Amino acid sequence: MQARLIHRFLQCLIVAVCLMATDLRAADDLRAMMNALGGGSFQQNQKQVEALAKTGDPKIVPALEALAEGDLYQRKADGTVFIVKPAGANFKLIDALTGDEVGEEAKAALEKVKVNNGLRRVIRGALGGLTLMSPDTSVRLQAAGTILRTPTADALDGVETALAAETDGAVKAVLEKARAAAILVSDRPVAEKKAAVATVAQTGGRDSLSLLSAALASADESLRPDIEIGIQQIEDQLALWAAGQNIWYGLSLGSVLLLAAIGLAITFGVMGIINMAHGEMVMLGAYTTFVVQQVIRTSFPGLFDWSLAIALPLAFLVTGAVGLVMERGIIRFLYGRPLETLLATWGVSLILQQAVRSIFGPTNQEVGNPSWMSGAFELGGLTVTWNRMWIILFSLAVFAFLLFLLKKTPMGLQMRAVTQNRRMASSMGIRTPWVDALTFALGSGIAGIAGVALSQIDNVSPNLGQGYIIDSFMVVVFGGVGNLWGTLVGAFSLGILNKVLEPYAGAVLGKILVLVLIILFIQKRPRGLFALKGRAVEA
Repeated sequence: MQARLIHRFLQCLIVAVCLMATDLRAADDLRAMMNALGGGSFQQNQKQVEALAKTGDPKIVPALEALAEGDLYQRKADGTVFIVKPAGANFKLIDALTGDEVGEEAKAALEKVKVNNGLRRVIRGALGGLTLMSPDTSVRLQAAGTILRTPTADALDGVETALAAETDGAVKAVLEKARAAAILVSDRPVAEKKAAVATVAQTGGRDSLSLLSAALASADESLRPDIEIGIQQIEDQLALWAAGQNIWYGLSLGSVLLLAAIGLAITFGVMGIINMAHGEMVMLGAYTTFVVQQVIRTSFPGLFDWSLAIALPLAFLVTGAVGLVMERGIIRFLYGRPLETLLATWGVSLILQQAVRSIFGPTNQEVGNPSWMSGAFELGGLTVTWNRMWIILFSLAVFAFLLFLLKKTPMGLQMRAVTQNRRMASSMGIRTPWVDALTFALGSGIAGIAGVALSQIDNVSPNLGQGYIIDSFMVVVFGGVGNLWGTLVGAFSLGILNKVLEPYAGAVLGKILVLVLIILFIQKRPRGLFALKGRAVEA
């Protein structure tokens, strides 16, 4: 019995020694392949990277990533390749396979393993294949996406192996697309390539279009009709998504016009005042945001993501106060004289612009985006930026607030009464001068919070408001003077129309065409889309 146990122990020991020897030999072979990257030409290194990828060993991933980033160096003395990191005058050496730190070396004792764009493409494909079997779903998904964007025939076997073993539905769908893309650049039979063309065409997008266009140049005659149909299908999809993107841009522009015009709709509708300084109220709101962010940056940097929430009420108060002073000090003496009001408010706009130039300077000021307004996301074929999305939602919230104020509050009732018949409202005991003052302050305050929003997408400068004043008047006149629903419909209609015309007519000619169309429309409906009703209004 004892002899039998000793015999079995010796057998296990021999097997273990053999396995260790095999692992060591494999590790030595892998290290030799890694060291061969140093001193080779770009073409030789491309073949070497492909050979390393075929081993399927995940230990080579950090080294290949370092090579792509230009952080792989060879020691001149013995030809060993290391990943390096700066360490003062020297380089810190990291073993290319184990990731262990192995000391430092003078920079002169090392030579960089050079890399070009062609080698980087091969590295990306190799990394994609190596990470397809990762236990992490997100890593596998990213690897499949990399192969889909840069397909190679060498990656096809690895993709098919990973596809057979994949259990996650999302990763499997991307792998199937990646397999189709790799088949197109391989020497597989025409029947397989036809099925791959259909899959790539169904995937859509510009990457798929480029892939099919490249395949068309060298395609077999029997395959060319399928590729041409696929290209046409993708181009039609892209055209539809481009139209959708233009509509999104139009909605975005419409929300900006709504914010800029909604305050003007109130003052113009209730008071009949042509306020040429309305754009400067928008500008003051943007500069209020700049001042708030400067204070936060210097004293309370942790509150930066709350800067807009802090700036909104302050901008409303600042511009509302300026509007109240304007109405009490200048405009109330000019009621019934629209041309003189226009000249007076234009003079105020010049004064405000020059005051801002004197205080803040004539150059653009930096206003940052909070983290929750930064970046973008993909929605099908649309690219949606978060700052534009939040501005659309904000403009609709402001619209809903003003609608509630006008329809459900005593102040709104008085404003509507003054709008429809000023004399009758006055005879009923409404203090029309104070309604005018509060209305003008409200419209100016709304312009101020519009400036807070516009500071996130436009340059903050003394001329900020000048870019929106003409468009704001067009929105108000087109929608119907004093009607909030008309302002909403007018803003989004003009925004979409501008962006639909731009690709065909250009930005300048597009604006001219919009102006001509509005003039023609006003000839038919002088009171706009939604005309207010009332004795004084209709008189």
